[in-house]
Amino acid sequence: MTVLATPDKTGSGFPLGFDTILDPSPLQYLDEHGALSGVLRDDAPELAPDRLLATWRAMVVGRRFDVQATTMVRQGRLAVYPSSYGQEACEIGAMLALRPTDWFFPTYRDCVSMVTRGIDPVEALTLLRGDWHCGYDPQRWRTAPQCTPLATQAPHAAGLAHAARLAGDDTVALAFCGDGGTSEGDFHEALNFAAVYQAPAIFFVQNNQYAISVPLAKQTHAAALAHKAVGYGMAGVRVDGNDVIAVQHVVGEAAARARAGGGPTLIEAVTYRMQAHTNADDASRYRNDSEVEYWKPRDPLARLEAYLKACGLLTDAVVAEADQAAEALADDLRTRLGEEPEVDHRDLFRHVYARPTPQLLEQAAGLQAELDAAELDAEAGR
Repeated sequence: MTVLATPDKTGSGFPLGFDTILDPSPLQYLDEHGALSGVLRDDAPELAPDRLLATWRAMVVGRRFDVQATTMVRQGRLAVYPSSYGQEACEIGAMLALRPTDWFFPTYRDCVSMVTRGIDPVEALTLLRGDWHCGYDPQRWRTAPQCTPLATQAPHAAGLAHAARLAGDDTVALAFCGDGGTSEGDFHEALNFAAVYQAPAIFFVQNNQYAISVPLAKQTHAAALAHKAVGYGMAGVRVDGNDVIAVQHVVGEAAARARAGGGPTLIEAVTYRMQAHTNADDASRYRNDSEVEYWKPRDPLARLEAYLKACGLLTDAVVAEADQAAEALADDLRTRLGEEPEVDHRDLFRHVYARPTPQLLEQAAGLQAELDAAELDAEAGR
C-alpha cells in the first residue's frame, strides 16, 4: 500500500520515510468484488450509508450521462467527446470530497465531474459542441474552463491556491491531469511552484494507462507516478482509481492537510480508459481486447453496487429511483442538444482584443459581406 505522508525535512533535505513509498501497489479499501479490503474507521465518513448511496446515485447518473454524450457525438450533436466510462470513481469521488468553495480545474475528459459539481449537463458539453466559450460561469461554480492542452491547467491551479493562501482563506484547488500530462513541462512547473510556496493544491492524476495511443511505459520509467512527489518534497499517494471509497478518502485527507497549512498533494489514481480516447480514435490499433477484458470486472460502479447490496442498502426502490433520475437526465440532454444553437457570427471577433485591431475589423467586415451576399442570393432564388 503506497501512502506518502507529508514530508518532514531532515538536515539532508530528503523527506523522512522515503523507503515507505517504494511499494507501488495502490491504496484500496474496496476490491473488485465489492468487499472491504482495507482498514477504515467504523465512523469514517466514506462509509456512512447516506454518503455511500449519494455516491452511488451520482455514479449511476454520471455513467448514463457519459453514454448519452457518446451517442450524441454519433448523431452529430457534439463535435467530440472524450469518454470517462469506467473512471467514475475518480470523476465523482474527487468532487464529492471537495467543498463548494474549493476550485476545480478540469480537463476535456471531465464532464462527469462537472455535472457532479452541479453544472448544467448541456453547459458542461458546450465547449465540446464546438462553441467558443466553456458554457458555464466559472466564478459561480468555482470550476475553470475545461483544458484541452495537456497540463496547462496545473499552473493555474497552483497560482490560485497560492493566492488563496496569501489571502488567508481556506480554499483548496484541485487539478485533474492524465498520465500523459505528467510528461509536460507545465505539470512539473506547477508541482514545483506549489511545493515551494506550500500552496493548498491537489494534483490528481487519472492514470488510465494511455495518453491517446502512448502507453504509460513510454511516459515514465518510474514504478509509479506518485513517486514524483518525492522530488518536489510534497505529500503523495497512489490509490485504486476504481475504488470510490478510497478516492474520496485520499482527496478528503489531502484537502484537510492543505487547509491546515500542510501544502500540496500529488495523487495518482490507477484506473483504465474503457473507451477510445475520443470518437476520432481507433483504440484497436494500439491495445488488444484481452487488456480491456481484464479491466471489465474491476468496474467502479459494479464493485460499489456489490458492496451496497451486501450491506442491504441497495433495494429495488432505490435502484428504480436512481435509474429514473438517470433516464430523465438523458432525455433532457437529447432534447436540448437536439435543438440547433443560436449562433452569432460576430462572436468570432468579440473579446479578442479590448480595442479591435485593423486586421480584425477587416476580417469581420469580410465575413459580413460574404453573409450578406449569400442572403441576397438566397432571396433571389426564392
